Amino acid sequence: MTIAKNKVVAMHYKLTNDGGEVLDSSEGRDPLYYLQGHGNIIPGLEKEMEGKNVGDKFSVSIEAKDAYGEYDEGLVQNIPREQFQQFPNLELGMKFHIDSNFGPMVVKVDEITDEHVTINGNHELAGVRLTFAVEVAEIREASEEEIAHGHVHGPHGHHH
Repeated sequence: MTIAKNKVVAMHYKLTNDGGEVLDSSEGRDPLYYLQGHGNIIPGLEKEMEGKNVGDKFSVSIEAKDAYGEYDEGLVQNIPREQFQQFPNLELGMKFHIDSNFGPMVVKVDEITDEHVTINGNHELAGVRLTFAVEVAEIREASEEEIAHGHVHGPHGHHH
């Protein structure tokens, strides 16, 4: 069976940046399961997975625009410190869910001064070229429910 839209795919992977630093890996864990063609993984990797078969091993570099996007300075804002009074233990790296002009998003605290708090809505890997070493472990037909919901169900997938 070949990877195509509406197939459930299980893959082992190692994710590195251009410096060779391992950012994530399935080593020692179950493979990652996803539904091909439904945006469950970054676009560049989903495109590269198309047409692969069980047992295929490959390495691919994905440019930032096809991964988590380019870094957007417009998603970095300085907010007056007094707007964070309800958070007496505010720390660098804290994350908040906010409603923005772009819809709901997660922002991270990048800087704290007496006057302001800098929040950043960029994904932590925005602007980063990513390299994946992949091994295709399993491919199966997706159920009608999985296709309707746009993600994998059951073991190793989403549970309702």
